[in-house]
Amino acid sequence: MAISGQKTVTANGTAEQLGSQIINGPLMVKALIANTNNIYIGNVSGDVSSTNGLELAAGDAVIFDSVGDLAHLWIDADTNDEGVSWLMLDV
Repeated sequence: MAISGQKTVTANGTAEQLGSQIINGPLMVKALIANTNNIYIGNVSGDVSSTNGLELAAGDAVIFDSVGDLAHLWIDADTNDEGVSWLMLDV
């Protein structure tokens, strides 16, 4: 069973949690292809930015072996209303 979703950042410069769902397996996070600027992802509670987050340009993806809960990941964006899609990988 695939579990997936999308998350956009309402106001750039203000990190938001990726979600609140339990993820029991690998997770892929991909910057939306329509993004015009970068997304930053990390696990620093509420403090993810261009200085400490993993930078993703439009279409870039990262795979995490285990996150446990989407709430452990935070994203921020250079531009309002840009974001990521995510997919729990069923392996």
